[in-house]
Amino acid sequence: MQERRVSAAHPFSFQPGSSPRGTRIHTYNLCFLGFGNVNRTLSQLLLDREPELRDRHGISFRITGIATRRLGWLANPSGLDLKGRGFSRAETEPIQHAASAAEVHDVHSWLSTARADVLFEATSLNVQTGQPAIDHIRAALNHGAHAITANKGPIVHAYRDLRDLAAAHNKKFLFESTVMDGVPIFSLLPQLPLIHLQGFHGILNSTTNVILSEMENGLTFDESLKKAQSLGIAETDATHDIDGWDAAVKTAALITVLMDVPIKLEEIAREGIRNLTAEAVRAAKREGRPYKLICRVNKTQKGIAATVRPEQIPLTDPMSQISGTSSYINFETDIFPGLAITEQNPGLYATAYGMFADFVRAVK
Repeated sequence: MQERRVSAAHPFSFQPGSSPRGTRIHTYNLCFLGFGNVNRTLSQLLLDREPELRDRHGISFRITGIATRRLGWLANPSGLDLKGRGFSRAETEPIQHAASAAEVHDVHSWLSTARADVLFEATSLNVQTGQPAIDHIRAALNHGAHAITANKGPIVHAYRDLRDLAAAHNKKFLFESTVMDGVPIFSLLPQLPLIHLQGFHGILNSTTNVILSEMENGLTFDESLKKAQSLGIAETDATHDIDGWDAAVKTAALITVLMDVPIKLEEIAREGIRNLTAEAVRAAKREGRPYKLICRVNKTQKGIAATVRPEQIPLTDPMSQISGTSSYINFETDIFPGLAITEQNPGLYATAYGMFADFVRAVK
């Protein structure tokens, strides 16, 4: 990122004090690394929920740092002037500044200048290494900030190291938005004492689900992909989704955290939907056994067996009814043979909510 001067005009902040109910207000400096759809939506959600955060939880905040490739490293410990400027606008929307305060040139100096208490990390997924998100989170924890991410890479490639580093600094490393948006996947099972997870199966990639649904409705593969892209569901380069990488990374994250078994991506048998023809997809639908991209994990005597691949699912299986951007997961435990969660057509606010909820958990 390019060097940028930071400034101190028109801070966007909520000051410490007491709420109407007498609760002491604690103000936190928030930094956003990446300011695309997720973090911009999170910013709006924070603003919308500010009165409830203050009155019900005693939480106030300032946005003191924003960093993107295009904008550079923006920081101001008094607060950046964002209020009323339109959180949903493109990241090129200028942020007004006046008096210069300092120069920052990397994540370390940025966190320090912004006096970060919480980092929201929402950069792009690197399937192979999880970088540079791992280094971003490590820098935040070493700085003394809670680290919250929507990036699956750090969970797969460095979960234990980051978990232990957070504990050493008495901070939180949280990531609820990485799988099924804001649904409390990672915080659910820890609420069930001494339960043993034997495996799980589900549909965790919405892009392939949309493509398969559109193919069933008569479109070709390419037409279905273009429609998913036009709706903002699929990226311009949808390789990670089509070839099963996104689903495999989510599967690995769940295994690593919930089953406490580190697993490499190459240990997951992976097949995407690229080779499915529209004719095969429509024929499967007519037969009452539609195709879905299914993640399956089972604990065996030899270890963990994990697959991501297209499967034909009978109509008696709840997964056959999962369409559009919906997701589904069924946990198999020693106490509950099947504990299922369905998420119906979430939007960006659902993903942002996962990070929002992590923020409340971290500071409470």
